[in-house]
Amino acid sequence: MQAAPVRATAIPSVTDALRAVESLLMSSGQRTARRNAWSSVLEDRRRAKDRVEAQRVLEAVSSARTS
Repeated sequence: MQAAPVRATAIPSVTDALRAVESLLMSSGQRTARRNAWSSVLEDRRRAKDRVEAQRVLEAVSSARTS
């Protein structure tokens, strides 16, 4: 009995499929602009998270001093 042949190519992920559709529908400039915009959104979220954490630390230090 022979073993089943091994697939040489991996099944594309959802991300790979979306990128393929994106490349068909958008010019490279549009793709770059969209990716840059998304990177900015992620960076803004990271900064907001850092601000919230800094505020918590400042409030904790402030309340410790007044106690």
